[in-house]
Amino acid sequence: MEPSLGRVLVIVPTYNERENLPMITGRLRAAVPDAHILIADDASPDGTGEAADALAAADDHIHVLHRPGKQGLGAAYIAGFRWGLAQGYDVLVEIDADGSHQPEELPRLLEVLARGADLVIGSRWVPGGKVVNWPWTRELLSRGANTYARIVLGIPVRDSTAGFRAYRAATLEKIGLDDVQSQGYCFQVDLTLRTIRSGLRVREVPITFVERTAGASKMSRTIVFEALWRIAAWGIAGLPDRLRRRRHRR
Repeated sequence: MEPSLGRVLVIVPTYNERENLPMITGRLRAAVPDAHILIADDASPDGTGEAADALAAADDHIHVLHRPGKQGLGAAYIAGFRWGLAQGYDVLVEIDADGSHQPEELPRLLEVLARGADLVIGSRWVPGGKVVNWPWTRELLSRGANTYARIVLGIPVRDSTAGFRAYRAATLEKIGLDDVQSQGYCFQVDLTLRTIRSGLRVREVPITFVERTAGASKMSRTIVFEALWRIAAWGIAGLPDRLRRRRHRR
C-alpha cells in the first residue's frame, strides 16, 4: 500500500450477511493488511451483528457499528463515513459484503488514489471491466442506468452506480454529507455528482464484478424508481450551470 495514503478504513454495510462475513473480512485482511474494517450492521435478524462482534473481538483491525434497523445502503455508508472521519482515517472505502467486489482488486484502487485522484471507482463498464454470472437483463439495466445518468447529468463517469470505491477523507468533507438523502444505487450517483461538481478528480479502474453466490440481492423496483426520478431532478437543477459552461467554451 502507498504510504502517502495514510490510514485506510474499509466500510462493509451488512444486512443478513452472516454467511458472507468471514469470507469478505478474511479476504480484505489478506489483500490490504494495514487497512481497518468497519462492519456497519443494520440490526440483521440473522445474527450478522453477533458474528461481526466475534470477528472484532479476535482482530483489532475490525470494528463494528451497530445501527438500530434497516435504513438503506446510503444511510449505512453515511454513518460509516462519519465514524471513520471522527476516528481520523484518511481514506474511506466502500465495498459490498457479498463478495461481488473482489478485495484483491482494492490495492489497484488505492494506487490510483495515491497518484492524485480524489475518488476512485471500481468500474464494470470501462475497457477491461466485466461482470460474471449476471443475466442479460441485469446487465442491460445497469448499462442503461449508467448511460441515463451520464446523459442527464452530463458527467463523464461510465459506472456512477458502482459501489466499490475509495474516497479521500478530504473529498467527503468537501462534498458535504449533511443533506444526502438518496439511498440504494442512487446514493452512489449522488456522491459521484457531488465530487465532480466540487471540481475534484474522479478516476475509474476496471474491475471484475462477480454476482453473489450466497444470500439475497438487495436490488428492488423501489431502488430503480428512486434512481430514475432523483437523477432527473439533479439533471434539471444542474442544467443552468451546464449551459453557462458551454457558452464560456465557445
